[in-house]
Amino acid sequence: MLTLLPTPIGNIEDISIRALRVLEEADALLCEDTRVAKKLLRLLSERHGLKHRIDTFISLHSHNEKATLDSLEPSFFERNVVYMSDAGMPCISDPGAMLVRWCQERGIAYTVLPGPSAFATAYAASGFLSPRFLFFGFLPHKGRARESELLEALCQRYPVVLYEAPHRLEKLLDELARHAPERVLFAAKELTKRHERFFRGTAGELKREISGSLLKGEWVVVIEAAEEAGEGSAIGVSEIEALDLPPKQKAKLLAKATGRSVAECYDEIVDGR
Repeated sequence: MLTLLPTPIGNIEDISIRALRVLEEADALLCEDTRVAKKLLRLLSERHGLKHRIDTFISLHSHNEKATLDSLEPSFFERNVVYMSDAGMPCISDPGAMLVRWCQERGIAYTVLPGPSAFATAYAASGFLSPRFLFFGFLPHKGRARESELLEALCQRYPVVLYEAPHRLEKLLDELARHAPERVLFAAKELTKRHERFFRGTAGELKREISGSLLKGEWVVVIEAAEEAGEGSAIGVSEIEALDLPPKQKAKLLAKATGRSVAECYDEIVDGR
C-alpha cells in the first residue's frame, strides 16, 4: 500500500493527526530528499511525539524518478510505503505523478492524504471573488517559453495562480508591469511561516513595496482575471502577432484573445496573412 502524504509548507503544526498515524505505521519512505525527510521526522518526534519504525529511505525526485521506479518491484509495496515531497502536496509542482501512474499500471493500491498546499492557501487569502481559478505553477525560467506561458496566463477568464522563486520575483513584476500594468495582483510571501506577508496592488505598486530583504522567501502570486480587469483579453492581437514565438504557441494565444479556433489562427500565421 502506498500513501502520498502532504507535509507542512512552513508551520510544523500543520501536520495532521492522520499523517502522524500513517508515518508511525510506515515501513519505508520514498521522498524527494532523504535529508529533508529525516529532519522533518526528527522535528515531528520532538514536537508531536512521533514514534516511527521506518528503516528504508529512498530518494525519488524529478531527476531520478523513472530510474528509481524501474529499480522497484511491485512487491515493495506489500509493506506500508509513504511518499512525501519536501513541502506541500506531492504531484502539485512537486514529484509524485509518475509514481502514481506506475502504481495504476501495476494495480498497486494507493491513497492520497489531504493537507497543506500553497496555491489553495494563497487563493483563499487573495480576496478575489471568483469561485474558479487556474493554477499555472512555475513559469519557465526564461526565453520565449516563459513569455508565451505568461501571456497565456494573462488571457484567462479566471484568476491565475503562479509560484515564483525569490530571485525571479522582480523579473515577474517587471513582465506583468509591461504586459498588464493595470491588473491587480496578490502576492503571498512565506505562507504559514514566521515572516508570512501579503501584498495587493498592481505590478508597479508591488515592485515599489517589495524590495531588498523582503524579496527573500518563496512566493505565490495570484493574477486578476482579464474579465475582472475589464480588459476582455489581456493583450491586444497586434501585440501577440508581433511576438517572436513559434507558430503553434502564437496561434494558441491568438485563439484565446479572439475566440477563434487554434487551427484557423495557425493557418493564418503560416500563410502570412
